[in-house]
Amino acid sequence: MLKSFCIKTNNNRIIDYLLDELEKVKLNGLYISKLKFKIYNNVIVHYKGKDLDSFYNILSNILSSAIINFYEKDIIRHIINCNYFYFSDIEQRKIFDIACEYLYNMSLEESYMRKDSIMISCIEYFANNKFTILDGFVNFRISDYIKIIDYIVDYSVNKFVVDREYTEFIELLKCYIDSKECCSSCVHLIYQNSESVLLDEFKNVIETENSILNSKYLSDISFSSNDYTLNSLLNLLPEKVYIHLVDGIEDEFINTLKLIFDDRVFICNDCNICKAYRLQKIHK
Repeated sequence: MLKSFCIKTNNNRIIDYLLDELEKVKLNGLYISKLKFKIYNNVIVHYKGKDLDSFYNILSNILSSAIINFYEKDIIRHIINCNYFYFSDIEQRKIFDIACEYLYNMSLEESYMRKDSIMISCIEYFANNKFTILDGFVNFRISDYIKIIDYIVDYSVNKFVVDREYTEFIELLKCYIDSKECCSSCVHLIYQNSESVLLDEFKNVIETENSILNSKYLSDISFSSNDYTLNSLLNLLPEKVYIHLVDGIEDEFINTLKLIFDDRVFICNDCNICKAYRLQKIHK
């Protein structure tokens, strides 16, 4: 029994990749050739064996890897250009970079799912066809894979918008601080378990206002209960902010305070205040 399949493309890099990968295959009865016909270069694979499942799996694995390696970034750019054309060129490049970073850092499970979606389309196609024009196959035959990439682009757009709003929020608050005079010499912020307590310069607890009606500086960016701590700090406008990290952890909220208050922030994790609150935690 002879099974043949022809992959048509004029991309020499893809042809070299396919030939290199096919040469590595250890499957008896597999023969590979490269021919130039009227329009396309052709990579032709002949299989004379009986294990069609192995043949289909091997060929689909190689072809899906080629699509990911040579087409994926162009697919991302195309989706961004078509669906998010209202972003500037610079913004589109940033979205593209976020999408590429997501793909680079995705889990093995996600990576397998992405590749499997192409392999399934390939196997289904091989069973009923003897050749494919690779560009056309990518454009019309891998819809499940395109949906995955479309989701990743959508995620990247959302992340870009949130990051931009976060940056604008930080810059707005920094401008506000720089335009006002300090209202207090210093404030101590005790931070543990993602919760905060404010102390004044005499180590007295500062009551934070937990009513959103009286919170003038909150935005859609939320740090849970620490929203009100931030609001209190912006009302107090201390000359120095001593942050006591009882657990020794700098999370998103602490990093945000460092960005907003800049050189007014002093990080501490081993002073008498830190030790007292750490001991208090142990006794609890």
